[in-house]
Amino acid sequence: MRAQRVFAVARRQGYVLKRAPQRWFDVIVWPVVDAILFGAIGVYFGRQHGTAAASAAFLLAGIVLFHVVFQAEISLATGFLEETWSRNLLNLMVTPLTELEYGAGVVLFGMARLAIGVSVVSVVAFALFAFDITTLGLALIPLVIILLVVGWSMALLVIGLILRVGQGAEILTWGVIAFLLPMSGIFYPVSALPGGLQPLAEALPTTHVFAAGRAVVQGHALPWDQVGVAAVSAVVLVALSVWFLTRMLATFRRRGFISRHV
Repeated sequence: MRAQRVFAVARRQGYVLKRAPQRWFDVIVWPVVDAILFGAIGVYFGRQHGTAAASAAFLLAGIVLFHVVFQAEISLATGFLEETWSRNLLNLMVTPLTELEYGAGVVLFGMARLAIGVSVVSVVAFALFAFDITTLGLALIPLVIILLVVGWSMALLVIGLILRVGQGAEILTWGVIAFLLPMSGIFYPVSALPGGLQPLAEALPTTHVFAAGRAVVQGHALPWDQVGVAAVSAVVLVALSVWFLTRMLATFRRRGFISRHV
C-alpha cells in the first residue's frame, strides 16, 4: 500500500509535467543553454592560450555536475510548490498519505527529471564540444551521490521556509541555486573568491565535490580527502535540513498556516 501511494505521487507529478509544457524549461532549456554558454566560454579562453579542448572540458565537467544538484533541488522543491500553486495541500493533509511517502514519490519522479536534465546537458556537451562526461570514470559515483544529497537537503530547507512564511519564499527555490553557483567554485578554486567569502565557500560540501571533479578532469586521481570532507558536510547539511523541516511542519500544523494555501 505504501509503495502504491508513493508511485501515485510520482505519477501525479508526471501528469503535471506532461500537461504544463512550461515546466520543461528547467529540464530541457536550461541544460542546453548552460552547455552551450560555458562550453563556448571555455573554447574562447582556451584559444587565447592554445588549450581550447582542455578549457572547454574544465567548464563542461563543472556544469554537468552542477546540473545534478540543480535538478535534484529544483525537482523536489517545485514538486511541493505544485501542491501550493494548485491549492492541493489541504487535500494531501486529509489523506492517508504520510510526509515520508509524499517525499519519496516526489523524489522518485525527481530522479526521472534528473536523468533527463543531466542527459541533455551531457549530450549537448558531447555533440557540440566533444566532451564525454564518462571520462571521469568511477569518480562520478561518489560525486553524484553527494550532489544529490546536497540538492535534496537544500530543497527541504526551502520547503520548510515556504511552510513557515508562505509562498513568498518560493523564490528561494532558484535563489539557493544562484547562490551555490558562484560560491561552490564550480569553474575555479576557492582562492579565486574574495577573501571574506572563502571560509563560507569552504564550508559548502559542493565546493569540495567540484574541487575533486576538477582534479579528475586534469588527469589526477580522485582526491578522497576532498570527497570525505564533502560527504561529512553533506551529512551535517541533511541532518540540519530534516530537523528544520520537521520544526517548520510542526509550526505549520499548530498555527493553522494551511489557511495560506487554500
